[in-house]
Amino acid sequence: MVLTPSVMATLGSCAPTFKLPNYHVVNNLLGQGELVGLDDFKSRHGLLVMFLCNHCPYVIHINQGLVTLANHYLPLGIDFVAINPNDVATYPEDAPDKMRVVAQREGYPFPYLHDETQEVARAYDATCTPDFFLYDSKLQLYYRGRLDGSTPGNSIPVTAEEMADACDTLIRGESSTDKQRPSMGCSIKWKA
Repeated sequence: MVLTPSVMATLGSCAPTFKLPNYHVVNNLLGQGELVGLDDFKSRHGLLVMFLCNHCPYVIHINQGLVTLANHYLPLGIDFVAINPNDVATYPEDAPDKMRVVAQREGYPFPYLHDETQEVARAYDATCTPDFFLYDSKLQLYYRGRLDGSTPGNSIPVTAEEMADACDTLIRGESSTDKQRPSMGCSIKWKA
């Protein structure tokens, strides 16, 4: 495992488009393997794009915090989508059939998409799992950074406070804060 920080993408930049297969059926709205794209998210306030995977201890550590965060903000008008960009040839535990199992076990209330070509991860300049990009209703980047200060082994509880603060200020229509710290996690497992 190589600890990797996220790249601090330019605030205000537009969300790159995508259309990827979904491996988690949410509220019977999306079918198994159905393509889900950026245009499918029409939230009142914004969209949180998350690069996750199944095996990363940093993702495993925050999973329940993500579920709590999503369950709170989905009804308030922020959509969530998770994208797994890892190479499943070298990391078979991140394969789509296992994505479905993880999403169901964790209770993900959001789609979990597979970026087989890794083109979407590259377009977002994602570097690690987890990696977070919060966009406003115009799909302009509002916040990029970590969920909170908790990591495996540091004894800080998962609160999602930094992401929650960003979501709250976005909903209130306030300017994005300058206090944005990079996310840290396992490097994305790029194809050779």
